[in-house]
Amino acid sequence: MELERKAYSKLVEWKETSKGSTALLINGARRVGKSHLAEEFGKREYESYIILDFAQDGKSIRSMFEDDMEDLDFFFSKLSALKTTKLHKRRSLIILDEVQCFPLARQRIKALVADGRYDYIETGSLLSIKANVKDILIPSEEVRFTLNPLDFEEFLWAMGDRASAEYLEACFRNRKQVGDQIHKNMMNRFREYMLVGGMPGAVSIYAETKDFAAADLIKRSILDLYRDDITKFAAGYERKVVSIFDQIPSQLSKKEKKFSLSSLGKDARSRTYEDAFMWLADGMIVNQCFNATDPTVGLSMNLDQTTLKCYMADTGLLVTHALFDKDYSENLIYRSILLDKININEGMIMENAVAQALRANRHKLFFYSQSRTSKEDPETRESVIENAVEIDFLIIRDGKVCPVEVKSSRYNKHSSLDKFSKRFGKRIGQPYIIYTKDLRVDGGMIFIPIYMSMFL
Repeated sequence: MELERKAYSKLVEWKETSKGSTALLINGARRVGKSHLAEEFGKREYESYIILDFAQDGKSIRSMFEDDMEDLDFFFSKLSALKTTKLHKRRSLIILDEVQCFPLARQRIKALVADGRYDYIETGSLLSIKANVKDILIPSEEVRFTLNPLDFEEFLWAMGDRASAEYLEACFRNRKQVGDQIHKNMMNRFREYMLVGGMPGAVSIYAETKDFAAADLIKRSILDLYRDDITKFAAGYERKVVSIFDQIPSQLSKKEKKFSLSSLGKDARSRTYEDAFMWLADGMIVNQCFNATDPTVGLSMNLDQTTLKCYMADTGLLVTHALFDKDYSENLIYRSILLDKININEGMIMENAVAQALRANRHKLFFYSQSRTSKEDPETRESVIENAVEIDFLIIRDGKVCPVEVKSSRYNKHSSLDKFSKRFGKRIGQPYIIYTKDLRVDGGMIFIPIYMSMFL
């Protein structure tokens, strides 16, 4: 089935504003829908389009970029003949697909854009790793855009619901409850979304069949593809990347969810695994979340990069990854979430889903963590023990740092958030608690149902 993506409007905006002065680079994880989005854009918005798939096309296409670009008239004439597609000045699109497989084509974009005859879209993944940028000059004519997995609103569209998100956003904006029946419906939908995830292949087959097992098979194939990519592209440190990748579910299942390097080996150090973590982040397989030691607007300036959480970029993939060695029918997470029996506050699924929603809204991910410390009381001069403070996420809204806590419906306290708010006072903005009940405002805190995390 055809999935509607919000990113399509971004491509239209680029075409209307660029008018051939730049090329658009769509970056994203494997199987997130980059190629399909670019091709649909070519079909709808241009008189003709050509796709150059550098993962599949033979030497004839590659040799053109190596040998024929001194004469662009000949280059385009030959390209048109090879692809049996007529090109029209300012009315045709050329898609350079999987451009990471042939970095020279990416460098040639500068000359193609300067020529001005056609529009160009590049798609690729793992675009920042050394092997894919070695010995080329990155063109300044590129405008970069990141395509993420489907967010919850796009998932609702796929399920045939185009009305609910607008109403939910109005409730969020006006701090109104959505009502019992709608809340129940949305929580059921969001549980489906957490299990299926936002990878287009899994969403499409679930929308058609309502079969979790079918979606699970798609997700398993994507995880296999990621493993193949690690073996192929993480040369020299693939074992470290695999070790981190395999540990993600168990690390997120811990209460604090911080990635413990000791799980990788007693001699593991952050400096020796830094490139491996970066590889997974560059491949958009994971979303890294760093400890911000001082909650100011410049969160990136106060990072403890040795303390991080490592979320899967897609929550549906995390669910499958967590029980990859079991058949779908044995996957207790599916049944637990559908029946609302899982203690999500102690689990990993809900927090990963919030991280995914924040990244979809272009937030960098930060959290706040302070262990038990001893300090001197200024009045009594006696030593005072401060308890640990853990805040799941810190985001910037309205020019202030807002703490975000993720809780289950059964929690009865938020002591870390209280301590954090008291400690930093007016330095911070609106605190949010994300949970599984309807929206409410209480004591200066806004409690929002998890499906509203897409509005933060």
